[in-house]
Amino acid sequence: MTQLNTESPAQTVVVVGHGMVGHRFVQEIRERDNTNRFRVVVLSEEPVAAYDRVGLSSYVGSWESSSMALTGNDYPGDDRVEVRLGESAATIDRDARRVTTSLGDDIAYDALVMATGSYPFVPPVDGKDNPRSFDYRTRADLDATRATAEAAGPGAPGVVVGGGLLGLEAANALRLLGMTPHIVEFAPRLMPLQVDAGGGALLASLVTDLGLTVHTGVSTTAIADATDSDRLAVTLSDGTVLDAALVVFSAGVRPQDALGRAADLAVGERGGIITDQRCRTSDPAIWAVGEVAAVDGRCYGLVAPGYTMAEIAADDILGNGSVAFPGADMSTKLKLLGVDVASFGDAMGVTDGALEIVYSDPVAGTYKKLVLSDDASTLLGGILVGDADAYALLKPMVGSQIPGDPAALIAPTGSGGEGIGLSALPDDAEICSCNGVSKGTICGAIADGACSVADLKTCTNAGTTCGGCVPSLTKLLADSGVELSKSLCEHFSQSRAELFTVVSATGIRTFSELIARYGSGHGCEICKPTVASILASTSSDHILDGEQAGLQDTNDHFLANLQRNGTYSVVPRMPGGEVTGDQLIVIGQIAKDFDLYTKVTGGQRIDLFGARVEQLPQIWRRLVDAGMESGHAYGKSLRTVKSCVGSSWCRYGVQDSVGMAVRLEHRYRGLRSPHKIKLGVSGCARECAEARGKDVGVIASDAGWNLYVGGNGGQSPKHAQLLASGIDDDTLIRYIDRYLMFYVRTADRLQRTAAWQESFDGGLDKLRSIVCDDSLGIADDLEAAMNRHVDGYRDEWAAVLDDEEKLSRFVSFVNAPDVPDPTITFDDTAGRKVPVLLGSPALRSTGDV
Repeated sequence: MTQLNTESPAQTVVVVGHGMVGHRFVQEIRERDNTNRFRVVVLSEEPVAAYDRVGLSSYVGSWESSSMALTGNDYPGDDRVEVRLGESAATIDRDARRVTTSLGDDIAYDALVMATGSYPFVPPVDGKDNPRSFDYRTRADLDATRATAEAAGPGAPGVVVGGGLLGLEAANALRLLGMTPHIVEFAPRLMPLQVDAGGGALLASLVTDLGLTVHTGVSTTAIADATDSDRLAVTLSDGTVLDAALVVFSAGVRPQDALGRAADLAVGERGGIITDQRCRTSDPAIWAVGEVAAVDGRCYGLVAPGYTMAEIAADDILGNGSVAFPGADMSTKLKLLGVDVASFGDAMGVTDGALEIVYSDPVAGTYKKLVLSDDASTLLGGILVGDADAYALLKPMVGSQIPGDPAALIAPTGSGGEGIGLSALPDDAEICSCNGVSKGTICGAIADGACSVADLKTCTNAGTTCGGCVPSLTKLLADSGVELSKSLCEHFSQSRAELFTVVSATGIRTFSELIARYGSGHGCEICKPTVASILASTSSDHILDGEQAGLQDTNDHFLANLQRNGTYSVVPRMPGGEVTGDQLIVIGQIAKDFDLYTKVTGGQRIDLFGARVEQLPQIWRRLVDAGMESGHAYGKSLRTVKSCVGSSWCRYGVQDSVGMAVRLEHRYRGLRSPHKIKLGVSGCARECAEARGKDVGVIASDAGWNLYVGGNGGQSPKHAQLLASGIDDDTLIRYIDRYLMFYVRTADRLQRTAAWQESFDGGLDKLRSIVCDDSLGIADDLEAAMNRHVDGYRDEWAAVLDDEEKLSRFVSFVNAPDVPDPTITFDDTAGRKVPVLLGSPALRSTGDV
């Protein structure tokens, strides 16, 4: 076998295709190429860099390209990777080892990696090239579909040709676009490759209940412009003619192997470029990975096997190739149109002598099947429809002996299944299929000291991709005897959420009474600020009233942010970033009079730095008189609502983002919470307000507002996730009320919304059912609690100015209140005012600021 020249310092790897697998290959070879032997040239047929094609349906509703972009797809700071967008490979000269691109450039290669993926299969239907028929494969396909759907208007019918996995995704996309979808599937059931007849029948019933029309056992024979309307007439093989505004073909894919065929590489009978188990083709200088590769003649249509191929090919090109492609687990767990579907192992029972156990409950909308060996001792596979909770347990058991009665594995709760769990799995059972982490590895990490899910993620990488195995990680921790304490601290055995319930139910209004009745000792720096926050969240009392004042950390105690030299910063509220010229003049004059350093913050406000504690009330008085109030930059509360100028000024804006941001900031100002909260409102999909980096993000679309939740910056940045799309102003407010108040009630101490949402049992889907569908029946209570907060709001600065007792706190020295702190000094040699840290008696524990 020809080997690459590993001595040359300027070898070139050309990657044809910049999809998910092509991107993974580039990442792998750059990470493993420690000596920088290779430069990489990537040819991308699409005009955009690698994005998450598996999550294509999530693009519908948000229409934000940034939300789909794969991390690092532009290889920042790596000058050894060149990405050519919108430039594909036209021909390959294998003898000269050169690729000619679609723009006419010739690129010499030492190694060539084919990552061209697949293309949509379009059945030979008369009229398939109608301008209102589309594929379902790329972002451009969805953009074109969207334009036609919006022109057709709400409720217009759409036809999806194909009822498999991709077909159901396409139908869901049409549904999200406001259309009424029809699904046409040639096989006698939906998802014929994943589910059997029983599962398919239930799936069709569940899908129909959602407003879709299913046509199985028929094919599409013709697509033509209707003679009596501006619609399409779609004719089926049984003679049915469907009225349609558009047609989407989603009937499967085929390997994109045309370039390899033209270069005379060996291809499989059913397509795909044939490779060996190290992903090398019939040409020793060319590798193939992903959907285009036929490893030992077999193509794999899932991204996980493609990632494995990318790793193997990178190692092989670097001369480290010793690992052969191990095959692939084709198990799938999906939520399509809100319906759980999972299949694993030998789901269809093709193994000789296989036995089947089926549990079907059409009333509950569930179908479960297990495939067993002929002696009923070994699990071979299974199918779950409507309820896939058991997937995390069953999939790792495939090929293993079943402990106990196999029927108990799928029987309803209370029928004997409770005794069979993860503890019965062998150590080699794979718990995290995304990263190939076994039960033994996880249990070993627990034995070595990992005592939380976060610890397990860090040391094993389990649960860091899709998160589906997180409940299993939690269960393994519990089974290993690790006590997952929810105690707030040594003084309270209750969690923060439990203490919130106690305070709400009992009406207790002081820390001393709460700790006397439900805790022990005198309290600490953990429980005192936490209880102070709970008391503030459950009433409109001022945080410096009575006993509460002593519970606060330094920032809340002085209603300002303590800085490193003992001075404070003052941040007046600017709702939605709005501020008048007169207010700007007042801010500027205050900065001059008190010699303060000013800076515009990332939250569209002005921060005034360098105020001494005795100066704070004087500054507040002038701000309050100018119509301004506390921006709560010091509190675990709403910090800011960032916005763009929206439709008021911007030619791209489709909604009044400023007006909505102002409304949200006025509504939630002063809301005390487990951690700080930031919101953002963008007036269009260009996302200038960076709303998806906020705890609550609102993005305008032509159909209404899209609501995102659970994003944040900081040390572990998270993108917010789509909770609801196309909603009106009032619905948006209701959903945010419920989400924030539910978070305030149930989150742990200092837990950001992202972490709370990630650890929430049932995930985003469960949270959506609570917030949007009121599955717990608490929506009215959550909204009422928020309304009480709004009605009781009072500016904390103004309340201090009106209370002599509170004002008496704002002194540097009790015995000489008018004397400034001599330890506070500044340096302006750098061209701007900066603090000099000499050590100040005002410095105290501040927690997170």
